[in-house]
Amino acid sequence: MKKTSYIILLASYILLGCSTIMAQKATIDGAVKIEGSNMVYLNKVEGSQVKTSDSATVDSKGQFKMEIAVSSPTMYLMKFKGHDKSLLHLMVEPGDKMSIEIEYVPEYDLMHITKTKGSRNVEAYRLFNDIIFQHSKKFALLNQEYAQPGTKEERKRELSLLYQQEMIAQNNEIRTMLKKNSDALICAFLVTYFDEEAEKNIELYETIDNSLKERYKGNQFVQYVEEKLRTTIGAGRTAPEIEMKDPNGVTRKLSDLRGKVVMIDFWASWCSPCRAENPNVVRLYKKYHDKGFEIYSVSLDKTRDAWLRAIQQDGLEWPNHVSDLNGWTSSGGATYGIRSVPSTVLVDRDGKIIARNLRGQELANKLKEIFGE
Repeated sequence: MKKTSYIILLASYILLGCSTIMAQKATIDGAVKIEGSNMVYLNKVEGSQVKTSDSATVDSKGQFKMEIAVSSPTMYLMKFKGHDKSLLHLMVEPGDKMSIEIEYVPEYDLMHITKTKGSRNVEAYRLFNDIIFQHSKKFALLNQEYAQPGTKEERKRELSLLYQQEMIAQNNEIRTMLKKNSDALICAFLVTYFDEEAEKNIELYETIDNSLKERYKGNQFVQYVEEKLRTTIGAGRTAPEIEMKDPNGVTRKLSDLRGKVVMIDFWASWCSPCRAENPNVVRLYKKYHDKGFEIYSVSLDKTRDAWLRAIQQDGLEWPNHVSDLNGWTSSGGATYGIRSVPSTVLVDRDGKIIARNLRGQELANKLKEIFGE
């Protein structure tokens, strides 16, 4: 649910495009099952602010109706009195005539959309909302058992693993849903759910961009996706050039290794996890080097002596060691957006990125897949 909160906040910071098109009326017919709330509010996301733009009374049968003037696709946040944190996101386009049925689920403090009609955007959002809802029930059960005083440590480890598996399943369902509904503008917003792992989901961003960029040219949600594509270096993209000097002052370019499978290894002598991983890297280098595996090590050190000492101590025998000794402001690190080490980028023989941040057994499995035994 952390990521859900993240995309709620993100909505406030995506600038909405201006339009000179004359506003058209859009209507929302709603029905909600909720106790103790007789008002519904519609807040317009406008620049960095969220402004109340309309409200309506929820009658004794739980029904309400809202009419708003819309000149271009606009994001609204819907909330009900007394439930300010349980927000719904509505992408409204000029002339929309939509209906929406909602139930409030107090166990999860979640507004669950049960039925929609008349809007491609709202239907896509309903599917997203339903995935979150269904998995929230499973997460709650796992958390409940985990928190019980009598739960043994072994069972807690099992529950933690089940929780991770459930999160993976939820994310896979969301990816599938976004791909199937990529022509709905709301998906340019919902894909921000994966912003923290954008490099692993670059194909999904591209699918959504390709589906929307012509129809919604200039729309700021689509522009956000396009900017993400420009700034994210993920699988399938050509690895950007790195050109830095080795310990002898010789310039070594990443592109000089074209034709080899290359692991770009961002590390530092002061990084304990890096040093702990080095024996595994050395072992894999020795195993696959004759088959065409190379390592291009970019050090984020600031001290030359510490850098060279670590290379010798850890037996890093490959020749492609480079650094500008600028630490976190390393030009190579900046090119790849490195914010933590160890960090790796695996590049194929054609210079295309295969994967990022493979270490340990994951790295071994991928190299075995590429080279065999």
